[in-house]
Amino acid sequence: MNDVLISVLSGLVGLALGVVGILAYRSSVRARVGLPHVGEPTLPEGAAEILSVIGRAFVVVDDVDGVVRANPAAYAYGLVRGHTLVHEELLVLARRVRADGVIAEREFELPRGPLGQGTMIVHVRVAPLGDDYILLLADDRTEITRTEAIRNDFVANVSHELKTPVSAISLLSEAIDGAADDPVAVHRFTARLYKESARLGAMVQDIIELSRLQGTNIVVEGEAVDINAVIAEAVDRNKLPAEEKQINISVGGKSLDPVFGDRDLLMTALRNLIDNAIRYSGPGTTVGVGIRQRDGLIQVSVTDQGPGISADEQDRIFERFYRVDAARSRQTGGTGLGLSIVKHVVANHGGEVTVWSQPGQGSTFTVRLPILEDGQLPAEDFSGGSVPLDIAVAARKVRGKEGRV
Repeated sequence: MNDVLISVLSGLVGLALGVVGILAYRSSVRARVGLPHVGEPTLPEGAAEILSVIGRAFVVVDDVDGVVRANPAAYAYGLVRGHTLVHEELLVLARRVRADGVIAEREFELPRGPLGQGTMIVHVRVAPLGDDYILLLADDRTEITRTEAIRNDFVANVSHELKTPVSAISLLSEAIDGAADDPVAVHRFTARLYKESARLGAMVQDIIELSRLQGTNIVVEGEAVDINAVIAEAVDRNKLPAEEKQINISVGGKSLDPVFGDRDLLMTALRNLIDNAIRYSGPGTTVGVGIRQRDGLIQVSVTDQGPGISADEQDRIFERFYRVDAARSRQTGGTGLGLSIVKHVVANHGGEVTVWSQPGQGSTFTVRLPILEDGQLPAEDFSGGSVPLDIAVAARKVRGKEGRV
């Protein structure tokens, strides 16, 4: 009897627990149905499609400054990390636009990342997007700003550098006129006048070369070039000043492959290097030009027996108008543009120029240029000159990256 009673009680307890469980489940379902549905943040209709083709970095933030959407460029610029707008300056601007509803734009200099000292110039336009969001459009203006600064500095430097020979020519002309009855003075002033006019002409020519360099598209306008022929012409153009100082120009080595680029610009760069070596070498010395081919690169080295360059100035000698010794440069007739031209020509051809020097031991400038890969041009098409552009473009795969001015 007791066993039956226990069995009945157990069944009733189990039934009660089942009923309680069902009631609890139904109550939970009703509670969930009663909650408001919170979906993913949505942008105004058509906004996503427009932002995808706008061509700028963009960030969309909500009313609590959380990043709702950002494109890869925004992450690449370092504006966004995870779902957070990184820079406080941008957050302040976004909050101001959210408060007054007025479109704002500013230019910021922002760090490129959490480490290092690199910065970037970013132009930001901030505007309301619908009722709930703020849109930030960002454009990287670092290169444009840098180019404008270089242009402004260049114009200022050119104005200053041209002023000196122009003023000297004016004064010497007056001196010659005043010394008409003194042949010795006229001869002396005329010699100075010739020197200043030659310096002025060289500077104008270098400015023209720089202008042409900036306007030449190597990829489109280039051709396969025999660097041996370019060096031979560069040496030939420097024979007269070398002979005047009794300097011997010694050329060694040979390249078996062409490079891809602009023949005239390459010749100008190498002519400037050889001319620079002659200017700073003493009478009766030797300027060496060495050619070698290694690891897919053609290497041209120009060595002088000049006074050398100190280590702290070697990083600056490729700047426009920078002179290690301004007084000596005026004596040698240097314009301060030659090495700058060399640097930009070589960079535009995907190469590099370096310098080794020690005071009292002369200097060696080394140009490295990528060659056209083996087998790209038929042997009969390369005969010591240049290959037509259409053949070169069809065949070339230049190692290295193209540089820009």
